[in-house]
Amino acid sequence: MIETALYLIPVPLSDVPVDNVLPTFNTCIVREIKHFIVENVRSARRFLKKCDHNIDIDSLTFFTLNGHTPSEEIASFLEPLKQGNPMGVISEAGCPAIADPGADVVAIAQQLHLRVIPLVGPSSIIMSLMGSGFNGQSFAFHGYLPIDAAERARKFKAMELDIRKNNQTQIFIETPYRNNRLVAEMAKSLPKSLLLCVASDISGEHESIVTRSVGEWAKMKFDYDKIPTIFLLYK
Repeated sequence: MIETALYLIPVPLSDVPVDNVLPTFNTCIVREIKHFIVENVRSARRFLKKCDHNIDIDSLTFFTLNGHTPSEEIASFLEPLKQGNPMGVISEAGCPAIADPGADVVAIAQQLHLRVIPLVGPSSIIMSLMGSGFNGQSFAFHGYLPIDAAERARKFKAMELDIRKNNQTQIFIETPYRNNRLVAEMAKSLPKSLLLCVASDISGEHESIVTRSVGEWAKMKFDYDKIPTIFLLYK
């Protein structure tokens, strides 16, 4: 019997066997939970079946929490937990509540003094930082960069300042189909001596973590389109 708590359940970052990236302990926890808060019901059901094909998916309750969920509804998702039932939070990929809407329900659980238990699993942000060779003691994750060219240029300037002044690694992402354009843009506009790490398909079959100077990227051939990718800048 597991604790009555809100369990934050990581999922694989790519289409690999669950056992490749998650501890067996996580599967044991998953088997005991009947109520889940998920970013996408379909992918959550698929993940749970991968954990254990004997799980009776139709007996489970799912609450959908994504960017379109009205904020006033989120607190009601925790009713099963308040009634003594363990609950799980599952995002689309990686760790719940890290660059993920799951953070909203975790915040409410903390406000209500409910037990929150994060489980071990892959985070593309942390794993890319680990493999980059950049400063892992001071870093900032910016999420998606502005689409507007002028705003994006200002963002790059601000990040470059934080790198130079605060010795801080800068981390961000892009919509996968724009990855190649972003690398080309950085290779053209950023200082040639700045270091850029491109980390793609983290923990997947075609994982690639490459750190080179911006000047070197300008001369390289690459193709990261449609591949989940993390970008890191440092000096």
